[in-house]
Amino acid sequence: MKIDQFFRRIVFFTLFAVLPGLALAADIDGSKLSAVWGVPFAGVLLSIALMPLLAADFWHHHYGKVTAAWALAFIVPFAAVYGTDVAGSGFMHALLAEYIPFIVLLTALFTVSGGIYIRGNLHGSPALNVSILAIGAVLASFMGTTGASMLLIRPLIRANDNRQHKAHVIVFFIFIVSNAGGSLTPLGDPPLFLGFLKGIDFFWTVRHIFPETLFLIGSLLAIFYGLDAWFYHRKEELLAADPTPDSRNIGFDGVFNFGFLGAIASLVLLSGFWKSPVTFNLVGTELGLPGLVRDIGLVVITLMSYKLTSAKVHEDNQFSWEPMLEVAKLFAGIFLTIIPVIAMLKAGLDGPFAAVVTAVTRPDGTPNPAAYFWATGLLSSFLDNAPTYLVFFNTAGGDAKLLMTSLASTLAAISAGAVFMGANTYIGNAPNLMVKAIAENRGLKMPSFFGYMAWSVCILVPLFFVMTLIWFV
Repeated sequence: MKIDQFFRRIVFFTLFAVLPGLALAADIDGSKLSAVWGVPFAGVLLSIALMPLLAADFWHHHYGKVTAAWALAFIVPFAAVYGTDVAGSGFMHALLAEYIPFIVLLTALFTVSGGIYIRGNLHGSPALNVSILAIGAVLASFMGTTGASMLLIRPLIRANDNRQHKAHVIVFFIFIVSNAGGSLTPLGDPPLFLGFLKGIDFFWTVRHIFPETLFLIGSLLAIFYGLDAWFYHRKEELLAADPTPDSRNIGFDGVFNFGFLGAIASLVLLSGFWKSPVTFNLVGTELGLPGLVRDIGLVVITLMSYKLTSAKVHEDNQFSWEPMLEVAKLFAGIFLTIIPVIAMLKAGLDGPFAAVVTAVTRPDGTPNPAAYFWATGLLSSFLDNAPTYLVFFNTAGGDAKLLMTSLASTLAAISAGAVFMGANTYIGNAPNLMVKAIAENRGLKMPSFFGYMAWSVCILVPLFFVMTLIWFV
């Protein structure tokens, strides 16, 4: 028996054992849990962070098995100690209420953006590059950082393929399009969509962190323009011959997919504004009608986009399901192993993570937005910003109504930290690695892991300090 089949069978029989107790749907009391139950969650995140650096080939071929092993390291002992009813209810809630909606939205954005191909060859002057980055920043909040990155990275690379220095263009693209640009709506970045699923209003972030977003993106565009202009006007910067021939036929293939992007946004908006009393109880988890309509609609859009998009467009875009499969497998483990961590954080000072709560709390007991901004951001830099957002969302109480009102500055700090600081490393946000891989596949020499961090420390971190002094102190 192959090892992947072995793991699948273990998972199947484990879930088969857990499911009979779901009807009891017991809540998990985090105050009674040991911090040891957080080890599988930490293991998943550290594996994502370190194994691509320490054992890249092994990780590339076996990341699904590694993630499944950490998931089983939690669910099997937890079911044995606390019973299948508690373990099963936690598993099904994470699966049905959080993981499936999350993956369905990402898959829809990934598929639809992969069905749009920008034809032609532009010339990468500083003004053109800034324009592409600015357009990408706007698009990212409406088609996701993944969608905007996948749509624009290839034409940006083609536009600059006649230049000697272009790695900095990709670095700033990651800063702006793959991260900061997705800060204004739940469509933009996975952490904000998770907050939306938890009850945060669709337009809350655009109302509360727009000034911070404008400052960060505006500053990055200005810095980039100065740096790019300096490179552009150096002698011998431009190659004698442009590798990509000019074309008068500049435009879009698969243009109908823009309509699908509008439909995705409409479905997400509908699920947020439509208040229906109709709910369905599926093995202990309450599912509302608006959410079900949204997710079914997104699945239909995904299938239609993939079927209607011509094979040539997918070929030109080098479309592959592998990046999406990787995200789906990794997040399956994350959403499962984070169950006890969230329960322990919800326990507050009565739980094993009381030190975390204390670190982001002022002496008078109120949350410290600056501490939340940096704690969320630093973890988002090296782990993944979506689960990190969930961790600190729950550390701050997990009450969406309270966080949107009296604790608005705290939620703004958590949202900004998760989205903005995901740009600090290649592993802070999924599109970062995807963009790096595409650039390297096209022959660009990208900075190493620590070389990229040198860029972020010199450029991003000072801007984050300024933002802290202006908005979060």
